[in-house]
This record gives sequence, C-alpha cells and structure tokens, in this order.
Amino acid sequence: MLQKPPDDAGNMDMLRLARNTRQDTADAADDELHLDARTGCFDQLVNDLALGDGVCFDADVAVSSKRNLPVNMLQQHTEMTFGAVQQADLDRMIVSMRQNGLAQNSISSYLRVFRTFLHWCAREGYTTLDVPNYKQVETVKETYTDEELLRLLKKPTPDCNFCEYRNWVIINFLLNSGCRAATVRNILIGDVFLPDSQIIFRRTKTHKVQVVPLCSQMVNILRAYMKIRGGKQTDYLFCDEYGRMLTENALRLAIMHYNHSRGVEKTSIHLFRHTFARKYLVDCGGNAFTLQKLLGHATLKMTKHYCNIYDADIAKSFDRFSPLAQMNANAERIAKLSARR
Repeated sequence: MLQKPPDDAGNMDMLRLARNTRQDTADAADDELHLDARTGCFDQLVNDLALGDGVCFDADVAVSSKRNLPVNMLQQHTEMTFGAVQQADLDRMIVSMRQNGLAQNSISSYLRVFRTFLHWCAREGYTTLDVPNYKQVETVKETYTDEELLRLLKKPTPDCNFCEYRNWVIINFLLNSGCRAATVRNILIGDVFLPDSQIIFRRTKTHKVQVVPLCSQMVNILRAYMKIRGGKQTDYLFCDEYGRMLTENALRLAIMHYNHSRGVEKTSIHLFRHTFARKYLVDCGGNAFTLQKLLGHATLKMTKHYCNIYDADIAKSFDRFSPLAQMNANAERIAKLSARR
C-alpha cells in the first residue's frame, strides 16, 4: 500500500549567497548550462584555477562535471595557475574539446559558461583573457514518442510504493507543464491551487514568478497525490520518502529508473519539455505566443526555434501544396476522365 512521507520534515536551508560574484541565470537543464552565484560555482571555479592570492572565497556547492569540464581541460593542457594562462592556452583548450569528440553545441554551452566566468574575473581585475563565441548549429530536438508516453503514463497498481507513484505523477506533470527539472524540485505544496486549476512556479530560469494552468486531468491527479503525500504548505510537493526536497541527482535517477522499468530507454527530464512543445504546436494546434508564456521563455527566440522545427501549419496543409500529391491527384483525375470516355 502507498505510504505518505512524514510530515515533520522541514524545508531545506537555502544556500547563502556567494560573495564577490553576480547573480546569473542557472538551470539544470541538459542543454542549458549557466553559472549561478547562489550555488558558489564562481568561487569553486576560482579555487579550482588556483586563483587564491589571499582572496577568500566561499564554495557552498561543488560544481557538476559538465560545468567543470572547461576548467579540467584548461588544467590538463596548461598545468599552471590561472594568472599564467595565455590566450593560446585557451585556444588549445577549445581544440582539445573538439579532439575529444564533443558536439559543437556542447562546446558552445561549455564556452558560454567559461566566458561568463572570465568576464567576472575581468571585472575583478584578475585577467583580460576571453574566449570566442562558438556558434551553435540548428538541431531537431529529440522527443518522446506517443508509444513511449503511453507506457510512461500508465497508472501504477495500487500496491506500488510511494516513489513509483510520485514518479508517475511527476511524468504527468512534466507533460502538462513542460517545466524544467529545477522548477519541479522547488514547488511547494502551498504553490498548488487546485480550485483555480493553477500552480505557481517560483524557481524559474528567468527568476520570474510564473503562474501555469493545470488541465482537469492533472488537477485530479494532484488532488489524489496530495492526499497521500500530506505535509504542510511549506513542504516540497515532490519529495523523497522522508519528505525532504529531491536533489537534482535524486530526481534524475528516479526518472531514469522509472522510464527503464516501463521499457523506455530515453531518460532525459528535459526531453519532456521538448515533447510538450512539439505536441502543443503539432497535435494541439497551439500558437507561439501562448507557448512562450507556458514555457516561461524571456523572449521568442527559443519559441521560434520550436516553431521552425515543429511547424504544424505546414504539415497539416502540405497535401494541398505538395507537387507529388498534386501529380498523383492529377493522374487519378485523368484516369477517371479516360474511363468515362
């Protein structure tokens, strides 16, 4: 039988602001890597690069392997302190990334992170170095197929454990809202307004509060889940077995194991965001402006990208304009006329 987590679990303490840094956008998404002053990433990078010289830095949270890759490569090829690094060393770092088989968009993401760090160093007077822009290429975002979604959306049996049930609710929620993993982890019970069919996202990439609608099916799913989950208004909606906030890694592993248990090899949480955008535009006939609001994009740039690769209007009306379709239609029409004669 399902067992709800304990209600006495308190909220996790917020990470203190790291000093000597500015606040930058941060997100756990697979294709968007940014430094966030609140996680101490700047300070950790400074320490990794041996940028001490009597300056004291705080490092509250270790940097993930993806964010730390440029630093590791720089150290691997220079074996010197940051102050001794030359522009040629940075160029060799980029070449090394390419030789190691990194995709062009991955290199672009890593360099964007590293460039943000270098700009901060420049403002603090540590360096005048910079890295060039590495242009990203247009790619078709991978999504979950309808067959895979049907497997994932099948409701667990009543005798499942809490974690499996919670994961099923999260999958439904991701397909309803298309939100990011970091947003899911930070939702509080008090952010859910079932009578209004709305939920508030307070932790977003743009650092703006976002109010998102819930479909009637999602309202019913959340109502049943919240009865089992219990807890106070200040507790996290999607918690672990002990009522605590899910860590980034815990959520990733939970979805990975859940997907594999349903026979789905894809495990990316961010893939649900792409899937939401595709189905909203293609299957549901949504428009770009509404999609921008739902996904919380600051500008239409990313939304336009979705529209370019998932153009529903062209797909739905292409039979009327396709030369091949027109030729076949003409051939059928000529055949019918010939038969009448």
